[in-house]
Amino acid sequence: MAVECGRFRCVMAAAGERPLNEVQFLTVAEVATVMRVSKMTVYRLVHSGHLPAIRVGRSFRVPEQAVHEYLRDSYVGVETA
Repeated sequence: MAVECGRFRCVMAAAGERPLNEVQFLTVAEVATVMRVSKMTVYRLVHSGHLPAIRVGRSFRVPEQAVHEYLRDSYVGVETA
């Protein structure tokens, strides 16, 4: 789900066009805990554009809704025979 746009618009699109003051942002460590992956995996997702984020100083913040959407879109169901 790589999006070609300015950072502000990417975050707004990931936030469902909600005002930024209503968006819950998570740190990379919090995202890693929610997804049960390493922080490096989250950094890779952010740098590849698969997970939208904004930069705050030297760290990143990811909209909580973007994490849930990423997980929902990546879900692979198992078919039973």
